[in-house]
Amino acid sequence: MTKYPKLFIFDLDGVITDTAEYHYLAWKQLAQSLGVTIDRQFNEKLKGISRMDSLEKILALKPELLTMSMEEKQQLATQKNEYYKTLINQITPKDILPGIEKLLKEIQENKIKIALGSASKNAPVVINRLGLTNYFDYMVDAAKVKRGKPDPETFTVAADYFGFAYADCIGVEDSAAGIEAINRAGMFSVGIGDSEHLHEADYLVSDTSQLNMDKIIEKFASK
Repeated sequence: MTKYPKLFIFDLDGVITDTAEYHYLAWKQLAQSLGVTIDRQFNEKLKGISRMDSLEKILALKPELLTMSMEEKQQLATQKNEYYKTLINQITPKDILPGIEKLLKEIQENKIKIALGSASKNAPVVINRLGLTNYFDYMVDAAKVKRGKPDPETFTVAADYFGFAYADCIGVEDSAAGIEAINRAGMFSVGIGDSEHLHEADYLVSDTSQLNMDKIIEKFASK
């Protein structure tokens, strides 16, 4: 008999929808206000990490900015979030990435629980704007996660909520930090992206349209 997982934990950005573009535009706007220029290549380093960690990487591009007080840094992080919140008001169900709603439906039909494990405090708002709230049995509160990815806490909190063994869970991610977090939790990792960045994934697809429930279960069961 095929071994089925008890829980799927999805990242949000680059997995369910591409809010990564909105994050990039918001960070770019903030960086410009500080006299710093960032490009898409630099933005790759900001994927999957917390707002404050992202800010530190941007400030490091202009070393004199690193002397800022924690209060000033908090204000900048809040400013970036305000830019981002304005941008995500444009999100609609048309922004769900290809194949994702079909996969969520199949998981739900198989009576497997679904959780959202995102570093974004705005994740519930985005899921609601996409019209996907009814698929999620639990959303990890990013504000309560003390250690961001690549620490496994985001994923272990989701499994602990249901009382499931970590080996019975599958994590779906598009960042190297996310895949590392899933693997460190002792879960099965599904990566979306290229093998150069995500070679540690247990199962890798190039984009969300390649996600196939039967294939994921087959790989999970044979691990």
